[in-house]
Amino acid sequence: MNIAADSISIQQIRATGAGGQNVNKVASAVHLRFNVEASGLPEAVKNKLKAIRDRRILSNGTVLIKSKEHRTFARNREAAYARLRELILQSLHVQTKRIPTRPKKSAVRKRLDSKSRHSQLKRGRRAVKGDD
Repeated sequence: MNIAADSISIQQIRATGAGGQNVNKVASAVHLRFNVEASGLPEAVKNKLKAIRDRRILSNGTVLIKSKEHRTFARNREAAYARLRELILQSLHVQTKRIPTRPKKSAVRKRLDSKSRHSQLKRGRRAVKGDD
C-alpha cells in the first residue's frame, strides 16, 4: 500500500524535559502530520482510520503524531513513522464477528446445585427460634 508523500509533513521542534543546556538549542523532537484525505489509501481504510477513537486523530481528519523520546531528530522521525504505520495497520484489522454461545445444561445444573448447597449451609447457621 502506497501513501502519497505530500500527505505527510514533518516539523522539527525543540524537545521538552531534562537534558541540560542542549535541550534549549537543539530541535530534535518531531511533529508528524498525516492528512488522511490526501493520502493514497482506499476509501474504506480512510473511513476506518477516521473512525478510530484516538486522541492523535484530529476532527479535521489529520493525524498528529509527536515523538520526542530519542535524542536525535532522525530516530524521532523513524519512531513517528513507525507509530503512523502501526495506526494504519490497526485500521486495516477486521474485527471477527462474535458468535453468541449458550452454557451447556450440565454447567447450568452444576451452578444451580452449588447455589442451593450454599443456601442450605447459610440456612443452617441461622439462629433457631424456639417456642418459649
